[in-house]
Amino acid sequence: MLDGPPQTWLVVGGRGAGKTRLGAEWVNSLVRGFSPFADRRHGRIALIGETLGDVREVMIEGPSGIMTISRHDRPRFEASRRRLVWDNGAVAQIFSSENPESLRGPQFEAAWCDELAKWKHAEACFDMLQFGLRLGERPRQLITTTPKPMKLLKRLLADPTVAVTRIRTAENAGNLAPGFLDMVRKRYAGTHLGRQELEGELIEDREDALWSRDCIENAFLGEVPELRRIVVAVDPPASSRVTSDACGIVAAGMDDAGRAIVLADATLRAAKPQDWAGAAVALFHRLQADCIVAEVNQGGDMVTAVIRTVDSSVPVRAVRAKRGKWLRAEPVAALYQQGKVLHAGRFAELEDEMCDFGPNGLSNNRSPDRVDALVWAITELMPDTVAMPRIRDFV
Repeated sequence: MLDGPPQTWLVVGGRGAGKTRLGAEWVNSLVRGFSPFADRRHGRIALIGETLGDVREVMIEGPSGIMTISRHDRPRFEASRRRLVWDNGAVAQIFSSENPESLRGPQFEAAWCDELAKWKHAEACFDMLQFGLRLGERPRQLITTTPKPMKLLKRLLADPTVAVTRIRTAENAGNLAPGFLDMVRKRYAGTHLGRQELEGELIEDREDALWSRDCIENAFLGEVPELRRIVVAVDPPASSRVTSDACGIVAAGMDDAGRAIVLADATLRAAKPQDWAGAAVALFHRLQADCIVAEVNQGGDMVTAVIRTVDSSVPVRAVRAKRGKWLRAEPVAALYQQGKVLHAGRFAELEDEMCDFGPNGLSNNRSPDRVDALVWAITELMPDTVAMPRIRDFV
């Protein structure tokens, strides 16, 4: 590498570690040519986040965003043109990981990539950006992210030409709400989630988990084929208390090749049963599904009745678990290994649960609500393969 600032700087840190503030300061310094980040002004910059909304609400207008921390020559945001403009002529265009092709054509001197581990089309989006970093004497990019064991991030960490900085949440304690660190440490210290979200550690696959990251990466499907059947599976919480588990809601379909395709994860923590029932029914209509599959172990006939209060015309199939969660999930995990279950998108929270689901449940001891709903959906579509008993037919 040449002397001077790194061409690729990867900053890996926990939640609240100050990654966004660092990115905003880096961009403002490049625009003005301030050291230590720059020795000249940069005029063409790319800002890339998971979605366009994330770029605007976090990277630009958020509490630590570019506009918020600007002390002079505050840029103006031109929403219709999707760009930030400074009085000195510098321009920062915004892009979403959902649309890698939008990076085909524009060219830049620098780029800030935020929360890379959340990007929906990470490989394609990152590749298109590399072709666009072709202006100036030394194009550079800053990548800020909480770590997750994805292929692209692991490749960057292993690249000797990439400068890597690691930041723990505790290092930014002075800028966090009083009591925040004590609260999250008490709840998550030592867990898989805590090591990742607070310590900024890249946690590899759990050895005893049913799914691996590589397995899920291989299950990603770029284009959804014609589907002959679609179901929405619901795993209701045991109660409607604020502290209760979330309601797992996962939709999947079956294609003509006999493969199950996961279409959506609409899991939510609902204040009352009508909330999760409404979300399930809304997903049912949006996907034009054939039925809702609902586990009734906890609520019995009440589960079906709640869905009926939202829409009495929706077909509901009630199912009851007669085996433990691990035993129910094992045959579904085997279908992934065989290439018989695919994902029509990136479902980060569902994927995290799948790769953290061991014989004793999740490492944070919470209920695997998303995994449960996934298992019910795949079981409904492929009953002969999974061989799960049901208590009744349509009700």
